[in-house]
Amino acid sequence: MVESPPKFKFTFIFFIIFSLSLGLVSFSLCIASEIKRNKKEDLRWNGRLCHLPSSPAFGLGIASLVCLALVQSIGNSILFKNCCSGGKRNARFKIPIVARILLSISWVGFGIAVILLIAATSMSKRQAYGEGWLKGECYLVKKGTYAGLAILIFVTVGSLIGSGLLTMKSNKADQGHKIHAQTGETRD
Repeated sequence: MVESPPKFKFTFIFFIIFSLSLGLVSFSLCIASEIKRNKKEDLRWNGRLCHLPSSPAFGLGIASLVCLALVQSIGNSILFKNCCSGGKRNARFKIPIVARILLSISWVGFGIAVILLIAATSMSKRQAYGEGWLKGECYLVKKGTYAGLAILIFVTVGSLIGSGLLTMKSNKADQGHKIHAQTGETRD
């Protein structure tokens, strides 16, 4: 059986470890944001205008967003670098249909998570009297928003890693059944 090149194996192992690590960091930061978000008791009301102090969830949310963006960009660049290197499609590198579906799920989850993280994080910023978040009104992040985002991040990173693993497994299996060009023998 023909082994995949050591550089490819190292890159893939690095991708999995890096994705898991940053995915767990992003997940943990969302859980911490849920705990540290502004509560109803933090809202100050003077009869006409409201005020909310800045919450630690603001910085935690930004850090979670950065970690998630790094996982998605590095994971996809490694997958597509092997598939389409140098502007040409690599005929030996195939992405199976199930891996493509998982990759699509990771992109949809990533898009939804980014939008929700930006909205929730911007609500955690200081909302001064008369300024508020939208039209001068103060808004609180609903309970469970960051926890739901943590689950969505888990699904997004998991589907990206699953796509990578299925792609690696498929390409390793394809390399195992090569026909020797000079003798016409099948090599396992």
